[in-house]
Amino acid sequence: MSDYYISEVRPSDRFAREQIDRLLQAEGIRRDANLDYTCAMYDEDMNIIATGSCFGNTLRCMAVSSSHQGEGLMNEIVTHLVGREFECGHSHLFLYTKCDSAKFFGDLGFSEIVRIDGRIVFMENRRTGFAEYLKRLQQESASMAGAKSSAAIVMNANPFTLGHLYLVEKACRENDVVHLFMVSEDASLVPFAVRKRLIMEGTAHLPGIIYHESGPYVISSATFPSYFQKDETAVIESHAWLDLQVFVKIAKALGIQTRYVGEEPTSLVTGIYNRIMQEELPKAGLNCVIVPRKTADTAAGAPISASTVRQLLKAGDFDGLKALVPESTLRWFMSKEAAPVLAKIRAEENVVHY
Repeated sequence: MSDYYISEVRPSDRFAREQIDRLLQAEGIRRDANLDYTCAMYDEDMNIIATGSCFGNTLRCMAVSSSHQGEGLMNEIVTHLVGREFECGHSHLFLYTKCDSAKFFGDLGFSEIVRIDGRIVFMENRRTGFAEYLKRLQQESASMAGAKSSAAIVMNANPFTLGHLYLVEKACRENDVVHLFMVSEDASLVPFAVRKRLIMEGTAHLPGIIYHESGPYVISSATFPSYFQKDETAVIESHAWLDLQVFVKIAKALGIQTRYVGEEPTSLVTGIYNRIMQEELPKAGLNCVIVPRKTADTAAGAPISASTVRQLLKAGDFDGLKALVPESTLRWFMSKEAAPVLAKIRAEENVVHY
């Protein structure tokens, strides 16, 4: 080990990145689309023999050359990445790994949250982290304990539209309590603080809602790892399975009986996700209600989507927005406060995405 050393790999270092790609490919791993730090371990001849990366507070894309396995190099890579994360202020760390690697990471202090047999294990570096998260949700819900019917909605709302409102209104009409989980991960063009505000303002008139920040356990499709999934369909399926495993545990802790989701016929991701949800939630004793999309009150009558709203915001078409968003959403985007968010949206080449 004395002749090996670990160093950061800059995005501009094409030669090192090509070596890392070959190493990852040899170990059945693809470079993930979401990485903000990468390191490499070099041997005495400047060959890369191990690598690892981070994105936010997750560890990703870790591999050791087959000719050096058994030398404890992965321990060194993980130690380096954990040190880097702590320097960046991230103490609560997560990783996704293949099932046959879970024990190794368990020995390094990571605890299993959920697993999909044969696909993926989701782990964290806090033994009681997920249990404490469930306890927090129960405390937030204490005022409405004992309700006869309880439902849940998981919502990104990028931004909050009349379609989102329609979904929440339906769930509120049909249930005594609605647990509204707001995806708090900041992977969207509209920041979480704004999305949360617009959701809560847009639904303030409805009874029985309990608002929850999703925290780190509800991972968006925008940042779900793809690096050891065989293709895009496998990525979507694994994300759906993982989310459902987490959701079932949340539902049992809160007494949730039904999950409401919006239909999106043109989205491959949502189509696969909803199919798996319809198949698997009943097996766990939960109902799944897929709600047809609300259409705009216009001559075209097209389904309302956040992507269409972002297109109109990019174009500065506030008149067009009036048929697609609640008054509270429209008012915020017309305020001076929205200027930085609008600038970000207008600078984005493609706003038709998650």
